[in-house]
Amino acid sequence: MPSPVPPGGRGYGTHLGGPSSQLSMFGQGRSSKMVEQWLAAPVYRPGLSQQYTPGAPTQAMPAQVPVPPSDSRGRSPSPGVSSPPSPTLPLMARTGPTAVPPAEVEFKPGVSWGATSYMQYAQEVETGFTDAELRAIYGKLDKNRNGMVSKLELIAAVSQEKSIADMLGIDGESLLSDEKSFDELHSLFEEISAGKKGIDFEAFAKHVRKACAERTPRSNRMLEIFNLIDADKSGSISKLELVAAMQNNTSVDEFLMPGVDSSRIMDDENLFEKIDALFEAIAGGKKRFSYTDFEKYFRKAVVAATPRPPSNQNRSATRVFIIGPGFGNQINPRQSRMVEAAGYKVGWCFSVPNPEIPHFPVEPYLEQIKSEMDAFRPHVIVGASKGGVYIIGLWRRGYWRGPTVLINAHPTCRQLPQEANVCMAVGSNDEVYPISRNDLEAILNTGGMNKTFLYFTCDSGRLPSGQISRQGDTHNQESLLHHDVLPRLIDAVLCPEGPEMHFIRTWKERLPAERTTAELWLGYSPEQIMRLWSTNGHGQHLYDVHPGTEEYRMVSAVFKALPIEQQAYILSPPETWYPVRALRIQRVENGPQGDASWKPYYKSLVRSLEDQGIDFEPGTHTCWAFHGCNNEALESIINNPLSGFQPLASGSRSTTLWGSGTYFARDAKYVADGGFCGTPDLNGSRRMLMCLLIMGMPCLGDPSHKGVLPFRHQPPHRYHSSVDCLASPEVMVIQQSGAAMPAYVITFA
Repeated sequence: MPSPVPPGGRGYGTHLGGPSSQLSMFGQGRSSKMVEQWLAAPVYRPGLSQQYTPGAPTQAMPAQVPVPPSDSRGRSPSPGVSSPPSPTLPLMARTGPTAVPPAEVEFKPGVSWGATSYMQYAQEVETGFTDAELRAIYGKLDKNRNGMVSKLELIAAVSQEKSIADMLGIDGESLLSDEKSFDELHSLFEEISAGKKGIDFEAFAKHVRKACAERTPRSNRMLEIFNLIDADKSGSISKLELVAAMQNNTSVDEFLMPGVDSSRIMDDENLFEKIDALFEAIAGGKKRFSYTDFEKYFRKAVVAATPRPPSNQNRSATRVFIIGPGFGNQINPRQSRMVEAAGYKVGWCFSVPNPEIPHFPVEPYLEQIKSEMDAFRPHVIVGASKGGVYIIGLWRRGYWRGPTVLINAHPTCRQLPQEANVCMAVGSNDEVYPISRNDLEAILNTGGMNKTFLYFTCDSGRLPSGQISRQGDTHNQESLLHHDVLPRLIDAVLCPEGPEMHFIRTWKERLPAERTTAELWLGYSPEQIMRLWSTNGHGQHLYDVHPGTEEYRMVSAVFKALPIEQQAYILSPPETWYPVRALRIQRVENGPQGDASWKPYYKSLVRSLEDQGIDFEPGTHTCWAFHGCNNEALESIINNPLSGFQPLASGSRSTTLWGSGTYFARDAKYVADGGFCGTPDLNGSRRMLMCLLIMGMPCLGDPSHKGVLPFRHQPPHRYHSSVDCLASPEVMVIQQSGAAMPAYVITFA
C-alpha cells in the first residue's frame, strides 16, 4: 500500500488469594490481610484486584456446575473436573504496574477459540503477588525513594516494622542484638542484590515471584487438564496422547477447542491438522511438551483473549515531581496544565534558578531539590529543556535513580542510569538543542535493557508534490499535547516490563471499544485465526464468510471502525464513511504460504523477543491492519504458495515516506479514501485486504531506512517493523514477507 498523503490541517492479571491461600515469600507464609495492611499505608498504591479463592464462588463468577455423567457424544469426563463457567466471566487484567478489579465481559463458549477456558484459568491460577502489591511493598523498603534499597534501609525496615520482619521470616525485635538474625538478614540481602550495594525493584520482584512459584502448589485447572492428557504420567505429552485425550475426553476437548467436536478426529483430516498445529504451537518443534510449555502457551492465550484496562486509571495515586525551570510553565503552560489535568499528585520545584548560562553550576542547588523530594516522596521525576541539568546532577550525585521523564535532550546528557526507567522525548526539528537520531539512540543505549524509551518525532519523506505527510517536533514539542502523550510517558516509566512495552500497549487505546472487542474475538495469532478455517488450506484459497455469522459481524466491525481521536491524514470527513458497507467478506486459507512464510516468522519473532527479555504479547506485538493494491497484486498475495507480500519489491507512489517495505493502514477508511484499492468494478465495488501484522517491537520509520531497521538497544537485535508515529500509529511498515498474514478479502462499496 502506498504511503500517506499530507494531512488536512491497556495479561491476564494476577490476584490476591483468599484466606485459604497462604502464599510464601522467603519461606514465610502471608495472607491477603497482611497485604491489605501493607497497601493501607501511605505509599504508592496503583490498584488492587478483588480477592478470589480458587474453587470458591464469587459475586462475579457463579459456582461451577458439575459435569453430567456423560455428554452428547457419549464420552465421560474424568472425575473432579468441572464444566466451564458461565458465559459471563470476570476478567483479571492489568497494564504495566496496575492491577484492576474484574470487569464483566461476555464470552460465548464456542465462538472464541478457548476464550471461556482461558478466562477460567486466569481466575483460578495462583501466581503470587501482583505488580501493585510488589511496588507497594518495595515502596515501604525504599525510604529515600531513589529506586534502590540499601542494606541499611532493609535493616531499618525489619527492625522497626513487625509486618516486614514477619514477611521476611526474620526476628525483627532481636535483629540488632542477635547475631544469628542479623546474619540471616545479611545473607538475604546478598542473595537478592546479587552482590550489588542495593536491591532494585526488578531484582526484588524476581526473587519474590521465584519464591512464590517454588512454594505454591499447582492445584489449578491448567494442571488438571495437563494431567488428563498425560496418560502415562511421564510429565510430558506426545502428539498421540494429545489426539487421544481430545478424542476421548470432553473436558480436554472443551478446554483446548471449546465448541469443536473432536470425537471424530480420526475421520476428519481438517480437524486432525488443526490439532496437529496446536501441538506444534505448544511444543515449539519438540516431540513432546512439558507442563511449562503447556502453561506458557496458554498464558499467552489468556493475554490475547483479555481486554486490558485503561492505562490511566491510577494516576490519582501517583506523585509526580516536576523540575520547574525549563518545563515551560510560562512559555508553554499547556504542558503543565495537561499533567495536572491528568489527575496526578503534582509537586513543583520552583526554588532553584533557571540555568540559562552554559556550564551552569547545579551542585549548590541539588541539596535543596533533594530536600523537596524527600518531603514529597515522588514516584516519577520530570524535567525539560534547561531544567534537565538538574536531573543529570541528581543522577550523578545518586540522589535519584528512579523513574524519570526527560523532555528534550540537554547537551550535557550523555549517559543514563542503568537501574532507572527513563523516557526521553525529542523532536527532530529542535532548534534549541539540535541532536541527531543516531546520537539520541546511542544515549538511550547506555541505560538498562528494556528500561529506556525514546519518544521521537521526525519529518516524513517527501511526496512527489514536495510536501511531507508528518512533521517532527520543534523544541516546544507540540505532539506531547495530543493523544495524551505526556501523561502516557509518565505512566510508561512506572511499567515493570519497561516504558517501551507500556507505550506500545497504549496504542490500542486509540481504537474504539467495538473494534478491540471484535479483534479479541478474531484473535491475535495465526493459530487463533486458523481455528476459523473451513479447510486445511491446501485447496482453493478464498472462502465466503456468510452474512449473519459471528465471524462476519466481527470482521465488519473492524472494517467500519474509526479511531476515537482525529486522524492525522484527513482525506474525507468521517460522515463519508458511514454509508460504506462490506458487500462480501472472504476468508483467506493458504496453508503452504503459512508453512513457508508467516508461521516460521511468527516463531522466530517470539524467540527474538524472549532473547531480549520480553514476553511476547498477542495484540501488542501483533495487530490488525488493512492493505490496498490493484486486483492483480491482490490475487498474487492470496495465492502465492511461498509468501504473500514482497517488501523488498514494494514501495509507494514514487517514494517511501517512512523507509522501504510494505505499507499497511490501521484504518480501512484511509485505504479506501487514498484510492489504493485499484480500479472499481462495473458496479462500483472495490476490494482490500485485512491482515494480521506480526509487528514485534516497532520503531519510528525514517525515509533513510532501506529495509534494515536500527538496532534495539544493542546488537544483534534490531527493531522488527516501523510506524509513522509513536503516539498513535496510522501507518505500519514491514520489512519481512512473513510479517503479514493475509486473513480476509473485503469487497465494499
